[in-house]
Amino acid sequence: MDDLSRITNILEAALLTAGEPVSLAQLSKLFDPPLEPDIVRKLLDELRAAWSGRSVELAQVASGWRFQARPEVQSFIDRLSPEKPPRYSRAVMETLAIVAYQQPVTRGDIESIRGVAVSTNIVKTLEDRQWIEIVGHRETPGHPALYATTKQFLDDLGLRSLAELPPLAELDTSHLLELPDAPAKAAEVELALASPLVDTPARESDDSGAAAPDGRAEPPESAPTLH
Repeated sequence: MDDLSRITNILEAALLTAGEPVSLAQLSKLFDPPLEPDIVRKLLDELRAAWSGRSVELAQVASGWRFQARPEVQSFIDRLSPEKPPRYSRAVMETLAIVAYQQPVTRGDIESIRGVAVSTNIVKTLEDRQWIEIVGHRETPGHPALYATTKQFLDDLGLRSLAELPPLAELDTSHLLELPDAPAKAAEVELALASPLVDTPARESDDSGAAAPDGRAEPPESAPTLH
């Protein structure tokens, strides 16, 4: 076995056992001395080609590289995790969609678009889910926090960067790949991004849509179930 084949096997084993995306820098440091990033990238591209046509694929997402099930077999794998996905209020999903497509935004920006106050619970729910984070503060009175989506958000969508985020009206659900450790994540993002941004009637408050302490909806039938 030549050196390149051995290195490829090590990269393959690391990615198969990591359980989460691994960055190029981390993969380079598996070796002493660390490999040049260009060499690692070339070997990863070859490894991805070697796995083509199988039910598992090597994909690059925002946080790095990972092995994941192909969309056509994901529904079968989901049966290994029969737990019900969490339910989120429409307010939470609309807020996520606004942040995703208008970022960076302040709570005031979100309220202007939705025509209703954004409760702290809604923001906390999305932060706890690691889908949004504070990336700075606007240079205006009060210095309001600016929110943007995270690498975790892109990972859950199977994207490498925001540039790959499709237009809202053309969102391709085949890109919404569910992770082995959280099979409901991708579907939650899908429903969130499919929520209308500006056509929501103005309401007095979000209390009815985010009654639970963590910003999730209570059981009423009007709240959509995320799969």
